[in-house]
Amino acid sequence: MHKKWWYFALLTGAGLLVGAVALAGVAVAMIYPSLPSLDALTDYRPKMPLKVYSEDGGLLAEFGQERRSVVRLKDVPLVLRQAILAAEDERFYEHGGVDTQGVLRATVANLLSGGVKEGASTITMQVARNFFLSSERTMRRKLNEVLLAFKIEHALSKDEIFELYLNQIYLGQRAYGFAAAAQTYYGKPIGQINLAEAAMLAGLPKAPSSYNPVVNPARAKARQQYVLNRMRELRYISAADLAKAKATHLVIRGSAQMYGAAASHIAEMARQYAYQRYGDQIYVSGMRIYTTIRMTEQRAAEDAVRAGVVDFNRRRGYPGPEAQVAQTGDADALARSEADALARDEVNGMLPAIVTEIGKKQIRVRLRSGDVVSLGESEVKFARNALAAKTAAKRLRVGSLVRVVQLGAGQPWQLTYLPQVEAALVAISPDTGAIRALVGGFDFARNQFNHVTQAWRQPGSSFKPFIYSAALERGITPATVFDDAPLEVDPAQTGDQLWEPKNYDGETDGPVTVRTGLIKSKNLVAIRVLQATGVEFAQAHALRFGFTPGRIPPYLTMALGAGEVTPLQLVAAYGVFANGGTLMRPYFLTKVTDKDGNVLESFTAQAGERVLEPRNAFVMTTLMQDVVRRGTAAAASSLGRTDLAGKTGTTNDHRDTWFAGYSPDRVAVTWMGYDQPRPLGPGETGSQAALPIWMRYMAAALRNVPVKTYVVPDGVVTVNVNPDTGVPDAFGQPEYFYQEFTPVAPLPFGIGVGGVNAP
Repeated sequence: MHKKWWYFALLTGAGLLVGAVALAGVAVAMIYPSLPSLDALTDYRPKMPLKVYSEDGGLLAEFGQERRSVVRLKDVPLVLRQAILAAEDERFYEHGGVDTQGVLRATVANLLSGGVKEGASTITMQVARNFFLSSERTMRRKLNEVLLAFKIEHALSKDEIFELYLNQIYLGQRAYGFAAAAQTYYGKPIGQINLAEAAMLAGLPKAPSSYNPVVNPARAKARQQYVLNRMRELRYISAADLAKAKATHLVIRGSAQMYGAAASHIAEMARQYAYQRYGDQIYVSGMRIYTTIRMTEQRAAEDAVRAGVVDFNRRRGYPGPEAQVAQTGDADALARSEADALARDEVNGMLPAIVTEIGKKQIRVRLRSGDVVSLGESEVKFARNALAAKTAAKRLRVGSLVRVVQLGAGQPWQLTYLPQVEAALVAISPDTGAIRALVGGFDFARNQFNHVTQAWRQPGSSFKPFIYSAALERGITPATVFDDAPLEVDPAQTGDQLWEPKNYDGETDGPVTVRTGLIKSKNLVAIRVLQATGVEFAQAHALRFGFTPGRIPPYLTMALGAGEVTPLQLVAAYGVFANGGTLMRPYFLTKVTDKDGNVLESFTAQAGERVLEPRNAFVMTTLMQDVVRRGTAAAASSLGRTDLAGKTGTTNDHRDTWFAGYSPDRVAVTWMGYDQPRPLGPGETGSQAALPIWMRYMAAALRNVPVKTYVVPDGVVTVNVNPDTGVPDAFGQPEYFYQEFTPVAPLPFGIGVGGVNAP
């Protein structure tokens, strides 16, 4: 009887097993034929974003729903491949699509834990799910996934499957595939990542949001440590490798860096062109646009604008913290409140931070990454008013949300605040008009308005060189003397009302030469030069430099820059002086290609237009060289170059500040002001606000570029003159003249060499 019971049980079990197998077979027979074709794998064509590059191949920006870069398996570092296998599927090269050992291990672990602690999804199964299936949790979907895994393994090699996985998997921050993730999180090509970085990336597939190092740095670090430990267990790395990787400090790019904060203005110009030319397909077809931008110069321009705005903020004083985080006794509630505060967007390198400690000589703050940094004694002094503020909301204390910035690697952290002021920079090659750097505003994410191409602002004294250039054509020379004395101008000559212009400092120096008048940016001299030249003649002459006719009014106020220009117009106009008289139209595209590199369009410099005699450009350059050597831009002489020339510009009430300057190799214009024009504040001149930005950029742009000499063109002669009177003097200083206007004898006061009256 006992034997019969066991015999019956055995038969029953066998029958159930056979039945289950039969049912599974029927299910497979029914489902397998309906599985999708593998064409999406064998003819892999992912959605590829539009990518915008610098001239030297640096990635400026991407536009599309997905950030993706397709990479071949052979180009993926071994350390990253091993990290992925350790994290996701250590037996990938051994199983046939489904890891039975892994399934059993996960089942036991989950039963023991009473929950889902481990998964058994292989890389092949993840490929099946990512390409063909939804994320719903049903038995049919899981069965489809298993069957598809078998089908994929039958059709493709292991390396082909692994390559598809590497390119298709979502890894957070809109990055699809490990090549895009390396660029997104680290700003580097996949081939350059190290072990610590590889382990961080390999930890992302399991939960891209939870382990995102930008928004969840602590959890991302823990996941990275797990991956490193698994790599050690599998003998992929040594104990020394493990220790070194765990100690490696990872520099994760902030959100603003990922989206190319400053470069986005030039990238947006490229996107607009591509969209108008090719339509919506640009976002999915993998099109590439190459610009004239040079990456090192672009980064230098971005850094210069950031530093200029930070410096402006410091001159204005610290207004107080951005917000306050209530210091409650509930540790969990406090942690949540601080996390919410620190989740605020980074703004062009200005990071949110929570004050953790305030001392007499330092302030300590904690960043989103968890790092605690110290702000030195200078920052305590900068914040002194906020430390003593009577209003609780404005008082700097423990728990205050502030902004900190580091102006370069190794530089001290500074306390700062989100600016209202804007700044811009554009630089071109004078011989071609190719734009080498363009920063259209302080932060593209906050303000997409492109101040380089769209902002019509008064140029102030930076317009004076065009008036002086016109004067040279009328026979006025650098040695011509004009009276720097008070002046009343009739309304008919201003287009408005009686005008009593003054110099910036309110002082007058009496008779001075044209050279001195420009060096010191004398307003009264500039007006008298314009009177002597003729308003209509000067306006026509200035328009030859590419300015818009309706924006340059034919009145005496033109001498002080009362018209309107864009920074892009001004940089092209100064390029005429730099290259010897030719107007080159700025351009920013070099070529457009498809995803395979086939050239769809190519661009070159347009033929320039000769608008100025070489000798005019040369004499004007000598005048503006002196502005840099000993005038309002004398600070630029600290760059140690003798081939720099330029002019500061400041408008009424300090609403706009400029510096436009050049060398034979580069022309750059910088501007600072508010979008809704209002005074920047006392002392905020072109030399104070705009010139330092220009200097920072040019120091980088001209690094390793030899100093050049401007060649004296035909038709220009040199005569020694008294620098105060302009009278020929054998013991005086050399001055440049048009040959036909060479002085041969002392000249009466107020008379130009060419006989033009100079009131």
